[in-house]
Amino acid sequence: MRKAFILISLLLLAVFVAACGSSEDTGDSGSNNESEEASDSKWNEIQEEGEIVVGTSGTLFPASYYPEGSDEMTGYDVEIMREVADRLGLELKFEEYGVDGLLSAINSGRIDAVINDMEVTKERQKQFAFSEPYKYSYSTMIVRESDLSGIEKLEDLEGKTHGGGATTVFSQIAEHFGADTKTYGNVTNDVYLRDVENGNTDFIINDYYLQSLALQALTDIEVQLHPDLKFHPTNSAIVMPKEAETMKEEIDAVLAEMKEDGTLTKLSEEFFGGQDASKEPEEDIREIEGLDL
Repeated sequence: MRKAFILISLLLLAVFVAACGSSEDTGDSGSNNESEEASDSKWNEIQEEGEIVVGTSGTLFPASYYPEGSDEMTGYDVEIMREVADRLGLELKFEEYGVDGLLSAINSGRIDAVINDMEVTKERQKQFAFSEPYKYSYSTMIVRESDLSGIEKLEDLEGKTHGGGATTVFSQIAEHFGADTKTYGNVTNDVYLRDVENGNTDFIINDYYLQSLALQALTDIEVQLHPDLKFHPTNSAIVMPKEAETMKEEIDAVLAEMKEDGTLTKLSEEFFGGQDASKEPEEDIREIEGLDL
């Protein structure tokens, strides 16, 4: 009986140890599965709905805007997103927000992604996932025609007033050099430009392509691009929730196809006056030291 009891005890111990091992293995596997599920959940949700909801401003010419007399939004960013959704077999719904509200709309779950000439920065990458860039550019500055707003170099921005969104990289650059920022809601380009013209603000920092096209469209306003200041090389990408790894992979694959087959170049030339913003500029652009983005 004693031998039988010892044998049974050993068998029970072996079963217990095996069970513990099985539990630990399952725990590891479960952890991995949970991570995979988190990365897949947003994409699975989009596929189930058959629709992707994307935030944009609708007021950022020529990236996202309404042509005069039209109620259909278009632009470089808008048409890129339409093509991406089409190649992924998804319906596309745009939701319009002011620039300062776009990223918070991702966090709240009201939208699945953002496309609005959104620059990739280290700080934003801590909170969001970004696609591969679909646009490369740099920053320039709109000033008054009469006197260049008294600005010869970036260091002259101290004490001047910048027109822009509170949370944009461009406002961070202005404030880095000692300027104040006058913030706006979701207004059109002419509002910004006229404030520079009439002295309510002194300058606007923004993307080279966007500013040059805006000036071509609004020739009656007496402002211009600063002839000597080109700085802060940038790239723009589609913004997604941080954990949306599968969604990012799917979108990146389509953007790679569009780059390879010339679709990005074609759309860029259509909206940026024949220029190809899908390729990195060859010019020597000033980096801004000490600016932590």
